[in-house]
Amino acid sequence: MVFKLAWRNIWRNKRRTMITAASVFTAVILALVMRSAQLGSYEHMINNVVGFYTGHIQVHKKGYWDEKSIDNSFVPTDTIYNIINSGHDVSAVTPRFESFALASAQEQTKGTMVAGIEPAGEDKVTNLKGKLVQGSYLTDSSNGVLLAEGLAKELKLGIGDTLVLLGQGYHGATAAGLFPITGIVKFPTPDLNKGIVYMAIAKARDFYSADHRVTSIVVSVPAGKDALAVAGELRRAFKGMPVEVLDWKQMIPDLVQLIKVDNVGGIITIAILYMVISFGIFSTILMMLSERMHEFGVLMAVGMKKMLLIRIVTVEILMISALGIILGLALGLPIVGYFHLNPIHVTGESAKVYEQYGMEAIFPFSMKWTIFLWQTVVVEGITLLLAFYPYLRLSRLKTIDALKT
Repeated sequence: MVFKLAWRNIWRNKRRTMITAASVFTAVILALVMRSAQLGSYEHMINNVVGFYTGHIQVHKKGYWDEKSIDNSFVPTDTIYNIINSGHDVSAVTPRFESFALASAQEQTKGTMVAGIEPAGEDKVTNLKGKLVQGSYLTDSSNGVLLAEGLAKELKLGIGDTLVLLGQGYHGATAAGLFPITGIVKFPTPDLNKGIVYMAIAKARDFYSADHRVTSIVVSVPAGKDALAVAGELRRAFKGMPVEVLDWKQMIPDLVQLIKVDNVGGIITIAILYMVISFGIFSTILMMLSERMHEFGVLMAVGMKKMLLIRIVTVEILMISALGIILGLALGLPIVGYFHLNPIHVTGESAKVYEQYGMEAIFPFSMKWTIFLWQTVVVEGITLLLAFYPYLRLSRLKTIDALKT
């Protein structure tokens, strides 16, 4: 009976109901699009930066991240690999042997990072093969190296030329060698593009006199999976073992801080939007109460209890907001879904900024179900809070005073 009466009552003044529902509808649409675009950009940023080199998770010997020395490398056992691969949310696993060396060609020299990789595994994690612009990709038995394009230009080297590397090997051993350049890779990030050399991990171990050792094992998780949860599972699995597990948030704190700051700005904007809605709904409540005060007096005079009257009015208010929410979600879902499947492509100078930070110049939208849930919860929460006013007003209303209005 309460729902029937409330539904009939809200359509007695169709204009007021439609105006209020339209304000809620507009706010829900704007909030959905804004939040989806914001979270989608974060997801895209994380996937680009994480998939660019670090991976979602890395496993090291304890202390390696604080002191990145090959003396802190370790020999990975079958047990370690079995623990990592036993997780259902792991899509790719690849070992690396990383160190530094002095790269030289004729009179040109430059300090560079040397990354020993398993070519097939590295390609799964970072799509390294897709960054190849000249020459051929590495194989497990390759004796040559891949050179970053910026470094190749500085040293004035090309395909078929010889690169001289000088460094310090494991436990102080001398590391020196000549390596033919078999390929050139290009990275959007200037720092990486000017300072990295890739070689097969077997060749890197031989160069640094570090048989069977790795500095890190890089782990990637499938799209949509929680890398932080997977990292937590691995930490529990490796408990008591001399290895540490770092997730992308620990490895890239600057990115985490950037997202936090930007997220606060987005939340404040949406809060202002909902504040505007609150005034719209509250004005509707005030008009509804003032217009129907005599009606309420008549209902109480014929025997309707105040609590029943309060329940009907509260349901009316919730119905109007629910109508706006349903319409907003119904239209917002296809809009967000379209831009999720067809991201906005950034062009011009803005695209160059994206590429400078190693990110693809697109603006995708997120389809996380929590975005839609929170709009419903927040709007209905605001409505319930505002419905406290008619509760106070009607609970103190006297029949005689209401009949005089």
